[in-house]
Amino acid sequence: MGIDGNLSKRKNILYCFISIMVLCIMLFPLYWILATSLKTEKEIFQIPPTFWPKELNLKSYMVQLESGDFNMFHSFGNSLIISFGAMIIAVILAVPASYGIAKYNFIGKRAIVLGFLVTQMLPVSVLLTPLFIMFKNMHLYNTFWSTILADATIGIPFSVLILKNYFAAIPKELEEAAYIDGCNKFTAFIRVLIPIAKPGVMVCAIFSFLYAWGDLAYGMTFILDQEKRPITAGIFNFMGQYGTKWSYLTAFAVVTIIPVTLIFIFMQKYIISGMTSGAVKG
Repeated sequence: MGIDGNLSKRKNILYCFISIMVLCIMLFPLYWILATSLKTEKEIFQIPPTFWPKELNLKSYMVQLESGDFNMFHSFGNSLIISFGAMIIAVILAVPASYGIAKYNFIGKRAIVLGFLVTQMLPVSVLLTPLFIMFKNMHLYNTFWSTILADATIGIPFSVLILKNYFAAIPKELEEAAYIDGCNKFTAFIRVLIPIAKPGVMVCAIFSFLYAWGDLAYGMTFILDQEKRPITAGIFNFMGQYGTKWSYLTAFAVVTIIPVTLIFIFMQKYIISGMTSGAVKG
């Protein structure tokens, strides 16, 4: 037992060491982006490279507070509007749709589920032209609504496929008990079923937000005015405008990463429980 215990302890130490090394390797690019954003242009290209700025340079952040085509914080606000809008639409449409697919049998049910799976595999480039024509005819082109609706089409199929497993796993007796207590189908759905499926709903909301936050193609295609474009499109244009201003580019990247980092720090328990439950149930 003593030998086995020592071997087990050594294995745990080895695994911890390997895990820490892998974590450092994966986080190093993020650290390098942050360090580069705080360096001067001269120090960025210095050989050998410095791992932390000798002279702290905040100009790459402060310049974005000025008015202009590439105002970082204005683009940040645009991304928040687009991402929250896409998230709300995706959740509002996906929750009842997934409930209907999970609880009711109807003609074409398999085809609908297959359709959601197929839409997940379609590349964005295939959808750009038809969506462009639709938004142009609906007079939504060059507005937030065009990008919000386009990004919602990414989150809805994912949300439906995740949530249908939650609703399918809820015992019918819970619904029947709600009916006995005086609820109709709608109130039972709102008061009983949605709270039970809360981890799944949270996961769908988070990933719908992240899909929209990281989108570049829709933001570049459906919005022409730079002041309306999301921060991902701002970075793209910023590269073309300033070329080698790497401190500005990395400062943009740092601001873009902040919401994603905060979401994973504060919402990780919902993400882990929601994804694992959705994978096991159903």
